[in-house]
Amino acid sequence: MKKRLSVRDIRKKKIIEHSQEPIVSLVCYTAQMARLINNQVDIILVGDSLGMTIYGHENTLSVTLDMMINHGAAVVRSTDKPHIVVDMPFGSYEESPEVAFRSASKIMRETGAQSVKLEGGEEFAETIYFLNQRGIPVMGHIGLMPQRIQTLGGFFTQGKTEKESIKLMNDAKSISQAGAFSMVIEAIPEEVATDITKKIDVPTIGIGAGRNCDGQILVSHDILNLFGAFTPKFVKKYGNVDENIVKAVKDYSQEVKNKKFPTPDNIFTIKK
Repeated sequence: MKKRLSVRDIRKKKIIEHSQEPIVSLVCYTAQMARLINNQVDIILVGDSLGMTIYGHENTLSVTLDMMINHGAAVVRSTDKPHIVVDMPFGSYEESPEVAFRSASKIMRETGAQSVKLEGGEEFAETIYFLNQRGIPVMGHIGLMPQRIQTLGGFFTQGKTEKESIKLMNDAKSISQAGAFSMVIEAIPEEVATDITKKIDVPTIGIGAGRNCDGQILVSHDILNLFGAFTPKFVKKYGNVDENIVKAVKDYSQEVKNKKFPTPDNIFTIKK
């Protein structure tokens, strides 16, 4: 039986020498996709971006705790190798460390995931420490934080000014010192991400943060071209599944209309 990568295993992947392999991570929400990527990645993040990719919402703010638990459990059941992280959705942790603990413990208990992720920097250091001290491993998330899309006014690169980059560094140091075992760094200049990666002792996992983080993460729907609403600059497409789906359905539709399907191979008959 395979052994899942633990928090300790992930922390050990902090790149100290250039010869060490970066952490490979993908965002995934379904049992089918999880089975397919099980042997190829170190971390699967069950991200609240499912609100957009799976449920068709404009942003992540409509995602509920139950939604995250249902998808998290499906991914856990369908894998046995990667470390599984489940996003804590908007409104499930901001009020207080106690509220965050109730939400996080429910996620851990009902999904079987190994850790949770929450968005925020220095202002959530106390919450991260509170969870960590009570047995809940936390992955941090700084930079562009989709749950704050209303206050940000859109999906914009963060850390482009000296003031913003200093804040990002303070955020990174604060949450790592509070006990976060790793952190996602999203949509910030490569120079800033590189500096953060060098100065904190836990792995950084970049998404739109350049080449020098300790690992990379993208959304599986994006790399397969399964989510056509928009494509961020930092996404590279490794497949074109949407075109294959459209072609397959078009072929099926034409065969049904032309009475070419079903064929004798696809039907049942009474035994003589």
